[in-house]
Amino acid sequence: MRATFGARLRLAMAAHGPLCVGIDPHRSLLDAWGLPQDTTGLERFAMTCVEAFAGQVAAVKPQSAFFEVFGSAGVAVLERVLRELAAAGTLSILDVKRGDIGTTMAAYAEAFLGPDAPAAADAITLSPFLGYESLRPALDLAQEAGRGVFVLTLTSNPEGAQVQHALRDGRAVAGTVVDGATVDNAPAREEGELGSVGLVIGATVGTAVTDLGLDLVTANAPILAPGVGAQGGSAANLDEVFGAARGQVLASSSREVLAAGPSVRALTDHARRLADSLRA
Repeated sequence: MRATFGARLRLAMAAHGPLCVGIDPHRSLLDAWGLPQDTTGLERFAMTCVEAFAGQVAAVKPQSAFFEVFGSAGVAVLERVLRELAAAGTLSILDVKRGDIGTTMAAYAEAFLGPDAPAAADAITLSPFLGYESLRPALDLAQEAGRGVFVLTLTSNPEGAQVQHALRDGRAVAGTVVDGATVDNAPAREEGELGSVGLVIGATVGTAVTDLGLDLVTANAPILAPGVGAQGGSAANLDEVFGAARGQVLASSSREVLAAGPSVRALTDHARRLADSLRA
């Protein structure tokens, strides 16, 4: 059996720095790169990103929606991106934010994590707001396949707090997500490994982790922290937001790095500089 996702992610972060770069081919970036608003432009954008980031950063995070908007041809490009990243030995985190119940959740899990997936990702993002245990089919399949998940916990959008900070029996909804991840990551913690059930916590959520009493160290979860760069997050923010759990944080940046394109060298150099600053 291959190493767990958590173990592979920790090695990748040690080798390349704690940075995940997004591939977000939204229309404004296609325009900025001088590319047509069609699948030809989409593929050139995506493959340029793969060339620039594969083997250079700890992980790459394609945003599924920006591929899906082009229909089945766009999804085919996304599948190629995932295959190319796998061939290069670079971890992929597919940002799909799936969440449902029962057989539907199981089908989502098979689509992205299963052995017969057209182009499986190393990890996917999940939405737990039908209840953390509603994600069980994906959690279990990811474990069986040696893959990972990142579960939305505290997002940086202002609307998120009305759900994520809400209390039930004195415990915030975000806290119940952390509790679930803590249980699922306990075996890895006992073996001295990083867990494979990660948490998505924005780099710009301020004091929310402390205010809500979230014990991220005990959760032993990799933490995907979007918002570094264009959204205002910085290495200093990460220290303030995550405290003792800072070593578990994989910072995510999309727009700031992608703005350096379309030059492959400029994209790579920008990503390396950002990774070095985060490591420092």
